[in-house]
Amino acid sequence: MGSAAAVLAVAAALSLYYGLSEDMADLPTWGDVAFVGLVLIPGFFVLTLLALPLMQVESRLLGGAVVGLVLLTGILEAADFDVAANFVKFAAVTAAGWWFLSFFEAISWVLLVALLIIPVDIFSVFRGPTKVIVEQQPQVFDLLSIAFPLPGENNSAQLGLPDVLFFALFLGATVVFRLRTVPTWIAMTLSFGLTLALAVAAEIGGLPALPLLSATFVLVNVDLIWRSLQRPPPTSA
Repeated sequence: MGSAAAVLAVAAALSLYYGLSEDMADLPTWGDVAFVGLVLIPGFFVLTLLALPLMQVESRLLGGAVVGLVLLTGILEAADFDVAANFVKFAAVTAAGWWFLSFFEAISWVLLVALLIIPVDIFSVFRGPTKVIVEQQPQVFDLLSIAFPLPGENNSAQLGLPDVLFFALFLGATVVFRLRTVPTWIAMTLSFGLTLALAVAAEIGGLPALPLLSATFVLVNVDLIWRSLQRPPPTSA
């Protein structure tokens, strides 16, 4: 009950900001970077942390929730309720990450995914489908990302849906495989802000966020992951 109230409180505060962001004081570029990376993104992803108990429901219920939330997102987008659609989209992708995690039987599977998505994301952003969508079909990227509006501007920073999905998967894995949940949340959340800062410093439109996300997940838990990998698999009776 307490977690549900906390989720609602955070969501309400974020919704208020989304509604008033354009009327707030405009910040310089690095002020925007600091605000998004240290306030807005952590404020958004604390919803994932607070909602972790919901991950414990049955896989089929999670799958049903994903379908329902995706449909609701489409309805809200069609009705031009962009702020509500942004939140429901976030919830849908988070649930999808937890549903995906429900099929993982060992921490080695999570580690393999963490390693594989790094080159895939780098290729996609610099030469693959993400690059094509961002440059040629920005309206599609808007649908496939979560928006973080900048104060005082009609503009926003954006995170792709795979970034949100793997954040949820890795954070959920800390619960399933008894890793460090809160330190992992802190490190992964800050990794998004660091990626944003590096993109601004390099004066490019965007950088792949999954390499730093994966690296922080592994580094925060490397000793626990290693111990788990060293344990012999359980033997059947």
